[in-house]
Amino acid sequence: MSLQVLPLDLSDPDQAEVWLDLLDHYATDPMGGGDGLSDYAKLHLVETMKAVPGFHGGLAWLDGRAVGLIDCFAGFSTFAAKPLLNVHDIVVLASLRGRGIGQALLAWAEARARQLGCCKLTLEVLSNNQRAMASYEAAGFVPYMLDPQAGQALLMQKYLSED
Repeated sequence: MSLQVLPLDLSDPDQAEVWLDLLDHYATDPMGGGDGLSDYAKLHLVETMKAVPGFHGGLAWLDGRAVGLIDCFAGFSTFAAKPLLNVHDIVVLASLRGRGIGQALLAWAEARARQLGCCKLTLEVLSNNQRAMASYEAAGFVPYMLDPQAGQALLMQKYLSED
């Protein structure tokens, strides 16, 4: 088994296609929402992502086949006064989970963060995704807490409409 994670080049049509297919694979999984990517996203995502500043993506290749991806975005820690890298998406083909591909993707993101001089990696995970949480903990991630008495930070969102 020859596994390697390489930087994603969305200007390469072949890489863009496998990236989009892998992301759709994730979106069809219950942990990715279960509905797949919208037709709009499938049509516009690659071109839009090319223009997003601070995007860092990697593809996992197993014996020449794309089997996983990681999408990261540069951010900033005001408390540390240093950049950070947020793992936004991590995908491994369902049939290949549990073989170290996710760990290889996380190691790639950590190496990229270190190259960028980041103080930390961040990510979000659904509270019932025990398999992913175990993988993240194995890679050294811990819940975000400033003060144990204040509890863990929660991710919240507010949808914005164009109305």
